[in-house]
Amino acid sequence: MSDNQILIHNAAYIITMDYERRIIKNGSILIENDRIAALGKMLDFSQLNVDKVINAQDMVITPGFVNGHCHISYAHATRGIFPDDLGNDYLVNVFRLQDSMSPKEELLTSLLAITELLSYGTTTIMDPGSTKHVDLCMDAYEESGIRLITGIQVTDRENPYRMAVYSHDDAIRTTESFITEYNGSLEGRVYAWAMPFSPEYVGGTLLRELKLLSDQLNVGSTLHVNNAGKFNSNVSTEPPVVALERHGFCGANVALAHCVGLSDQEIASLSSTGTAVITCPTNVVKNGGGYGKNFPLSELLDASVRVGLGTDAGNNSNLLETNRSMYLAAVLIKDATGDAAQIPAEKALELATIDGAKALGLDSEIGSLEVGKKADIVMYDTLRPEWQSLFNPVNSLVYNADGRSVKTVMVDGRVVIEDYVPKFVDTEKLIRQVQDIGADMMNRNKMSFPQKWPIV
Repeated sequence: MSDNQILIHNAAYIITMDYERRIIKNGSILIENDRIAALGKMLDFSQLNVDKVINAQDMVITPGFVNGHCHISYAHATRGIFPDDLGNDYLVNVFRLQDSMSPKEELLTSLLAITELLSYGTTTIMDPGSTKHVDLCMDAYEESGIRLITGIQVTDRENPYRMAVYSHDDAIRTTESFITEYNGSLEGRVYAWAMPFSPEYVGGTLLRELKLLSDQLNVGSTLHVNNAGKFNSNVSTEPPVVALERHGFCGANVALAHCVGLSDQEIASLSSTGTAVITCPTNVVKNGGGYGKNFPLSELLDASVRVGLGTDAGNNSNLLETNRSMYLAAVLIKDATGDAAQIPAEKALELATIDGAKALGLDSEIGSLEVGKKADIVMYDTLRPEWQSLFNPVNSLVYNADGRSVKTVMVDGRVVIEDYVPKFVDTEKLIRQVQDIGADMMNRNKMSFPQKWPIV
């Protein structure tokens, strides 16, 4: 007998995302401690004596969603302040505001972001190195139960974003120390990676050695890649991904974020090296980046490149909901190509679950509902107008539904959202705290963006 057994029974549909992509109607899942012990038709488990039973009538159950690029530590405190016509100046302001945050402010802001993510069905995230006080924020990760990849964001070149400029040796030493301290913590829910910021502000030698370090420590590496930038704009016109391959920053344990504007040569490089891409359609469309025209999602998939979904930050894409990133990935390529068969609902759901897990090298543990895998589970309430009528649960999930119908969420077999309510935090109190933090941040930075319409 396991120390803890939970039976989820009578689900309308269980979308397993397993190798056969089985959808189990009238299904049940047996969880022992942090893993799935069995799943199938509900009658298979009717005689079990378990610690907790969750009635999943009228529920569609999926694996927890994977968000592979999501800045959680600063954006919620000043979310929505930037006008649409601010242009590239918004990043300078983002970093200026973040620079003024206290450790406690970062903790509370991170906790609110995590609360939103879990409440809408995202159970695994990558925070790409922007959290400055991980030691304190570990409390938020532990309380919430989130599964998290994180690291220290390093640069070795001057930059306009107020990021610390490390010496080569300090960047290596800091990254190694962080990985050694945090990788595998919180019962294995925290993964620590090497996280250079971007090729514009990290030299090729440091990129190469950070990748070698991640190989030695058996962890991953991530990097922001935007083809609008160059390694050396005065000299080189070499495509960024090709240059990254030349510097050795590529391979099965590397995930490159954004990658808008990839060339055929870069797609071939990604394919041949096994490097993954995390795409953030929510960010691209809000910033007028022409996602369907400029991000070659179909071409990457045809080239067998591992692709996952992200949302970026809550003050440039302004949302963290992986459901909506999944929806946009499905529809924007259709619209741009005029081909409704591009990125079908099934592929979009793969991108949010098992493909996202593969992109991060975690598919042996998460991304599908299978015996032996982690019990990261999302239960959608279909007794809501947006789900009806329900005949094809995949179509309905991708095109109709969103995170508002997430009723119950589990991570590592622990219920963290129950009947729509987070179990780890007083949400109203936290929201009011972060609202006050944001107001104080803008006041002490003397920053404001007047409303275009009068508030009376």
